[in-house]
Amino acid sequence: MFGVWCLPCLAAPLKIDLPPETNAFKPAPGVELANGQCLVCHSVEYVATQPPSPRTFWAASLKKMREKYGAAVADEQVEPLLDYLTKHYGVATTNNAASAPATAPKPVTLTPPGTPIRGAAVATNYWCLSCHDLSAKRVGPPYKDIAAKYRNDPDAYAKIAEQVQKGGSGKWGPVVMPPFPMVSEAETKAVAEWILSQR
Repeated sequence: MFGVWCLPCLAAPLKIDLPPETNAFKPAPGVELANGQCLVCHSVEYVATQPPSPRTFWAASLKKMREKYGAAVADEQVEPLLDYLTKHYGVATTNNAASAPATAPKPVTLTPPGTPIRGAAVATNYWCLSCHDLSAKRVGPPYKDIAAKYRNDPDAYAKIAEQVQKGGSGKWGPVVMPPFPMVSEAETKAVAEWILSQR
């Protein structure tokens, strides 16, 4: 028997609204790699709902993401990312997660001491450019649009700094920006000024 197609149904556009993501990666050293690399393609839940697994599982998953799906994880990022995933979502810590209180990572500066902190370097160091482009929409809004939105806002720096430190969603759509509390105050200032300078 052949199926019957409903022509009005075929003409109507299908719209699916997914709920906003409210989860975030566990704050700890290495979270900037998980935020910058994993969230480009999928949600935190994809990682957080995996069964407790050893490092070999995470290594195989990361290999698959790089080779089959083209994830742009550089060779030097693989081991630190595996360290983070294994420690916070692996077998050893998953069973003790309730007893180990989460602590916010201390701000660190990835810029060598004595070197001027440049906003573009901060965006590169923390993988911001995986989700943001200067002029085209990727996962998040382009920096020129952010600059245009806040150009005449006297609280622009504070708003961008809060978004960097705490993350959030709703300002540019339902996609969640993960928090980056490990970014130092000097780096936050540099990247905010750089974003606001975009035209």
